[in-house]
Amino acid sequence: MSLEVVDPGPLTTVQDLGRVGWAHLGVPRAGALDRAAAARANRLVGNGRDAAVLETTVGGVTLRARDATTFAVTGAACDVRCDARAAPYGLPVTVPAGTTIRVGAALTGVRSYVAVRGGIDVDPVLGSRSTDTLAWVGPPRLAVEQVLPVGVPTGPLVPVDAAPVASASRVLVLSRGPRADWVEQLAWQALDGASYVVGADSDRVGLRLQGPDVGRARTGELASEGIVRGAVQLPPSGQPLVFLADHPTTGGYPVIAVASDDGLDACAQWRPGDRVTLRVR
Repeated sequence: MSLEVVDPGPLTTVQDLGRVGWAHLGVPRAGALDRAAAARANRLVGNGRDAAVLETTVGGVTLRARDATTFAVTGAACDVRCDARAAPYGLPVTVPAGTTIRVGAALTGVRSYVAVRGGIDVDPVLGSRSTDTLAWVGPPRLAVEQVLPVGVPTGPLVPVDAAPVASASRVLVLSRGPRADWVEQLAWQALDGASYVVGADSDRVGLRLQGPDVGRARTGELASEGIVRGAVQLPPSGQPLVFLADHPTTGGYPVIAVASDDGLDACAQWRPGDRVTLRVR
């Protein structure tokens, strides 16, 4: 079984839960940015949680099913069409061979997830089928006329009678990080409840926040240290940077906080210009 790429959209990549255990060699984990949405799509078509899916970015993707296929779309809300017919978002859909599947541009949010029963079965690299957009480890971004192999189904379809609704929360909860002492105490107080705007240069590497400068208690820089998903780094600009799935494995700016795990899934769907409230616990 396979799918043909008719229109890859602005950026569509293959993602699973990422590659684990390679950070010491400078290889990020990568993986689906909105892990909850990717897992939900896989569950809808009877896949295991770690099956590879397609992650679109704002502009959607168009595919042609070369065989009878069951798929589901989750994440950013969008119009879904099978040939000329409207299809449901957030529910499993079965189509015959030759059907053109159009996943439209995101109506809200940024990233939609397309799961196919059996999973996208491209060759794994270092134990994962995820595309890392920082070092471009893993399968390349989708291209016109590319053929994507589909694996053999391993689980039953789950009965579903309602499409789940994604959370619209724009609150990011932070816990103080290993370099919290680099931030002035008054700055910490001001940060709790502060409003920031998502920067235009945000991507799979990191969410850049624009708003009140966070005052430093120290000058100078650090030697490079390890970086994890969710680390909140404070560059000299005073504007926080939240690292996401394709983050570098080391960095020299102080990591003042760590974002909550649930909040990182939400970060995947915040658009440039969206206003976000920070909470410090």
